[in-house]
Amino acid sequence: MTYVPIELSGLALASVLLILSGAISLWYRLGLERSIAVAAVRMVVQLAVIGLVLKFIFEVDAPLWTALFALLMLAATGYEVTSRQDRRIKGWQAFALGAGPPFAAGLVATVFATTAVIGNDPWYAPRFLLPVLGMMIGNALSGVSLVLDTVTEGLSREQAAVEARLALGHSRFEAASGVLRRALKSGLMPILTAMAAAGVVSLPGMMTGQILAGISPVQAAKYQVMIMFLIAGSTGLAVLMAGIGSILLLTDDRHRLRLDRLAAKG
Repeated sequence: MTYVPIELSGLALASVLLILSGAISLWYRLGLERSIAVAAVRMVVQLAVIGLVLKFIFEVDAPLWTALFALLMLAATGYEVTSRQDRRIKGWQAFALGAGPPFAAGLVATVFATTAVIGNDPWYAPRFLLPVLGMMIGNALSGVSLVLDTVTEGLSREQAAVEARLALGHSRFEAASGVLRRALKSGLMPILTAMAAAGVVSLPGMMTGQILAGISPVQAAKYQVMIMFLIAGSTGLAVLMAGIGSILLLTDDRHRLRLDRLAAKG
């Protein structure tokens, strides 16, 4: 069995359901029809461009182009995380904290997958490395966003309690331990929910795509289990890095709370 290619007419037909969402917005006066249209156009353009770029990179199969695309993913990750924050840390540290943990954790998980789990040769082949890296970063990005939101909101809300603990001689991590625990739990919840629902409530995207491409459902399930394990590990690592990094940035070496480093709410 081979995959069935999707024609432009099929995409146009599928957009009918998107138009239905716009109609619901109009009927109930939600004011989301413009946002739906813009998001749809943006998605189509982005995926079309990325499809052409990846086609070129796969054909060239050069480490330089693979690295350049990975750097583009790094920049996009930093932008996405910082743009989602209701109250972000000032300066370049906000970008570094948003981009660094998801990319670093995703890269570690991806290299482990391509070298030890999948074992493709070479391990840096873009056809394997870039799709896996994208899945790792995309899922870690959501967790990191939740962690940063929880830490900034938690420290702002519990400022008096945290400063009281600091005044009693607690270290910054001891004083903010409650906030940090809640942040880490919040960041891990999406992947835990996804793992719990996989195969029962929904068929994950990678498994569905492979089945539609004609791969055996059993083999597709194996790949999906592998990816979910890797995503869970990389998300956990990214969430931990982001949580610790945010506490370090919102305190100083003298163990004082530095909420002045937070930008005003947008």
